[in-house]
Amino acid sequence: MDELSSSSKSGCEIYRSAEDRAAMAALANDYITYISDCKTEREAVAGVIARLKEAGYSEGFGTDRGWQALHGKAIFVARKGRRPLAEGIRLISAHTDSPRLDLKQRPLQEQVGVGQAKTHYYGGLRKYQWFARALALHGVIVTSDGKTIPVSLGEKDTDPVFTIADLLPHLSHKDGSLSLSDAFDAEKLNVILGHEPVLKGEDEEKEPKDPVKTRILQLLNEKYGIREDDLISAELEAVPAGPARHVGLDRGIVGGYGQDDRICVYTALRALLEAEDPEYACCLIFWDKEEIGSDGSTGASSRFFQYCVEDMAAAWEPETPFRKIMMNTKALSGDVHAAVDPDWQDRHELKNSAFFGHGVAFCKFTGSRGKYGANDAHPEYIGWMRGVLDARNIPWQMAELGKVDVGGGGTVALFLAAYGMDVVDAGPALLGMHSPFELSSVPDIYATKLAYQAFFEAK
Repeated sequence: MDELSSSSKSGCEIYRSAEDRAAMAALANDYITYISDCKTEREAVAGVIARLKEAGYSEGFGTDRGWQALHGKAIFVARKGRRPLAEGIRLISAHTDSPRLDLKQRPLQEQVGVGQAKTHYYGGLRKYQWFARALALHGVIVTSDGKTIPVSLGEKDTDPVFTIADLLPHLSHKDGSLSLSDAFDAEKLNVILGHEPVLKGEDEEKEPKDPVKTRILQLLNEKYGIREDDLISAELEAVPAGPARHVGLDRGIVGGYGQDDRICVYTALRALLEAEDPEYACCLIFWDKEEIGSDGSTGASSRFFQYCVEDMAAAWEPETPFRKIMMNTKALSGDVHAAVDPDWQDRHELKNSAFFGHGVAFCKFTGSRGKYGANDAHPEYIGWMRGVLDARNIPWQMAELGKVDVGGGGTVALFLAAYGMDVVDAGPALLGMHSPFELSSVPDIYATKLAYQAFFEAK
């Protein structure tokens, strides 16, 4: 009678063949390259566009494969299917942003002979995880004459890295009784930039007021041709330095920064590019700002998605009403889930949790405290998705984000549901989510890509 019981299967059990093993390894290696190169939302979108161009996609919808981007942080991609748009599209969303430390608009300061950059943390991170680790600076500086200067410092072997110094244990005894929020003050997340002072020249009467800060400004001017005021119109992010890596003796885990949610960006893009002869138009929408509530012009609460679909319809089938497309659309909100942590199992309700390596995780609802802020997908749609994956023997699992009244979180699913389409959250489960070094399972990366591709190819 075991066949009547419900249980998820490990991807390692399903993908046993040498062919599958080779495909998993190749996908993981390419994924490592993508997330190592794409550590900001701008870099993630640029990486997507580079791969679209290689695959023959063009900007706009003058052909049957195109894209439209906004501010370099959000992008909509479309591929024409054989059925009319009035029958709906197949849509996968994901987000390009990740928790990080943003440099303030006036970031530079000097304290006791050390030059620092002040930061404002972005998204739901645990502040203590960002101390005493190598950091890189990524982003852009925009001058008053409109020139945009890209910045990427700390990734090459020849680059310096940056860091935030932690307090030594000899002086932190009293902090042990403090809460995490009190022990780690956000205003002390100051990134060390240097400590070499500008020395007074023979023809100068006195030292500069802040000799270390002055030296940092000299170095920035030499490298980028900027002044301190140019940092006001900069967008610079401190992120973990160095590439993503395989983790474990078996190389079955990928460790790296920004996997929430660039793992879904990557797998959805690969699925779209590799989908064979889709019946329906296949679309991707990759948004920014999900980690801070999805507001802003490049977030899911904006009109960007609507405008893109209207432009696509105007180019391909101008007589088709937008609402007709939306009401017949099926969508996946591609976002990661929390895998059961082996050392913190008590935070999960194990019968309804995602397990590392057991395939793509579906979340019927997110939200918290009684499903507030949730989409809560319809059972008919979940049943349809089960059939799509089971027909291809793709491992999947259904999960909630922690125990009731303990866990909770949000995704962009509710913004898509507002259009009337069917949508459910679906993505791989991570360990260490929102940390500077998140962990994903190699079989889960593979299963997620195959699940997304099956969704695009479903009749």
